[in-house]
Amino acid sequence: MQIDKLRGRELDQLFESILSLETLEECYLFFDDLCTINEIQSMAQRLEVARLLKKGSKYHEIEKETGASTATISRVKRCLNYGNDAYQMVLERLEKKKQKEDE
Repeated sequence: MQIDKLRGRELDQLFESILSLETLEECYLFFDDLCTINEIQSMAQRLEVARLLKKGSKYHEIEKETGASTATISRVKRCLNYGNDAYQMVLERLEKKKQKEDE
């Protein structure tokens, strides 16, 4: 796992900070202070690309809908196929949450 190369006190502190956030509003505030708008939008775009790939969308459809480059789409697909299954985990949790809200 590549993340092992990054492990350390500073990254632990960042992740613990994220885990301490309690509301969507707190997330907006924290990430607005932490990241640039482009960095936030890039992360959100990658998650949406992963959702669309899981759904079976084709590259050209994803590119048109999200504005993501084919390089970004390929990278996300590689993570979906050979990564840590984190996209899968998060997307499943989001789907379960949405289903509960729709009930």
